[in-house]
Amino acid sequence: MENLTNLTGKVNKYKLMLANTKSYRQDWKDTLKDTIIKSLTNITTEVGLDVEISVDDNIESLERIVLDLGKEESGIKEKVDSNTFRPLIKSKGVLVYQQLFNGKVAVWIGLPYIEGVGEPQPPHKMEIFRPQEISEGHIVRHMEEFLRAVTDWEDYDDDNQPKQQIGFIRNLAMQNPEEAV
Repeated sequence: MENLTNLTGKVNKYKLMLANTKSYRQDWKDTLKDTIIKSLTNITTEVGLDVEISVDDNIESLERIVLDLGKEESGIKEKVDSNTFRPLIKSKGVLVYQQLFNGKVAVWIGLPYIEGVGEPQPPHKMEIFRPQEISEGHIVRHMEEFLRAVTDWEDYDDDNQPKQQIGFIRNLAMQNPEEAV
């Protein structure tokens, strides 16, 4: 029989990945889920941020923890008839810790959106962790990035967009860069 060293190495790596998945799932059950919930609760209480923290555990080993800023009237109203307006609801954003099929944990952000005003943006994946890699420091950093993202959404304008020059001066600058203003 041919040399099976490479194949044996691949089989061993595969078996290790299967064992890791079982271990990661057990870590989630034993400690990580509660640690994340406790950390999120402590952090948001300490800084005075109103949130709802829930666990979606309908599918074992694909659970997720959702930190939700909630919903509110957006201040935008749809005219139903000449005297009636219906408020459009704004979802204020979510931070999610999602257990993946292999037991690792993905962290993602769902940005705010207003019903009936465009489509919600797809969630933004921040990172994927092995359970033992997640610390309270990571959770604080995730909260900071989440709050930066939802604050940027609330403060949306084109100040952070690169300015596009148009017209004669731009064309002149492209032809003679040393003479550009």
